[in-house]
Amino acid sequence: MKAVRLEAVGSIAIREVAKPAPGPDDLLVRIEACGVCGTDRHLFHGEFPCRPPVTPGHEFSGIVEAIGTAVSGFVVGDRVTGDPNIACGRCAHCHAGRVNLCRNLNAIGIHRDGGFAEYVALPQKQAFILPADLPPTHGAFCEPLGCCLHGVDLAEIKPGGSVVVLGGGVIGLLTVQLARLAGATTIILSTRQASRRALARELGATVTVDPSAADVIDVIAGPAGLSPGGVDVVFECAGVRDTVEQSVRLARAGGTVVIVGVTPQGTKAEFEPFDLLFRELKVLGSFLNPYTHRRAAELIASGAIEIDRLISRQVSLEEASGLIANPPAPGEVKVLVVPGLG
Repeated sequence: MKAVRLEAVGSIAIREVAKPAPGPDDLLVRIEACGVCGTDRHLFHGEFPCRPPVTPGHEFSGIVEAIGTAVSGFVVGDRVTGDPNIACGRCAHCHAGRVNLCRNLNAIGIHRDGGFAEYVALPQKQAFILPADLPPTHGAFCEPLGCCLHGVDLAEIKPGGSVVVLGGGVIGLLTVQLARLAGATTIILSTRQASRRALARELGATVTVDPSAADVIDVIAGPAGLSPGGVDVVFECAGVRDTVEQSVRLARAGGTVVIVGVTPQGTKAEFEPFDLLFRELKVLGSFLNPYTHRRAAELIASGAIEIDRLISRQVSLEEASGLIANPPAPGEVKVLVVPGLG
């Protein structure tokens, strides 16, 4: 079969590899779509730990083509989404229910072969059935939505609350929708790209801000700003130093900051500890999708989350290597790799 192979940091190419053979507890899944994530680019550049050579791709869904001898609850032909993050179930973090912090985490598309291929072997405990009539591309959004759900869970948004989302990529735009569903009545999204600001307003943002046109701190939290003194919850969804530093200054006294965006490993940001103390800010990291993948699948299946307008384009496996090795195109939200696309 064809698969995209990250052979080493800075080296990625499409190769012919053996089709995976499912183990007793595995499903063999024919990939219908796999999303390109910023983390895939971090892997290529050596900015996120992984285990090459490996087939990347952790945002995938597809059709069950074969099942292992010990599999139950699935049949050939099921449409499934895969939670890529496989916890050991034995370490202290797993025993405490914090499986995203598992000391032996084994992630599909990072530590073992993933979804930028024609097929993937998926442990049955990581698989969730999707409706047969769901558009094939929608299942690839379950993993990023699950990560956003974890961040929103940590934030504890109250109905009527105020929210800032920094970053207008897919994580920011999914978070806007979840904040709306959680009952926030002020949802401000900040991003430089006009097309993303327009889309954010269509998806539930009450107002958007261009940080390249004015000081985002003054525009949002200044005395004459959109939310003087700051907002209840800030979601950092861009994964860059500037927005990490802005996030702390945009929260009101007693507010919450949730870091959802993945910054390159080694990035440093500056803040004033006295400010965190004096304003009693809660600053949280939100990592992966612990126990949220099923909820994400159910939300997407229900139609409560807009998906189609988040898909910028679909590309073939042959195009995926070049896509991962280069920055996203301006205005791009989510690109899906679709095996067999001509």
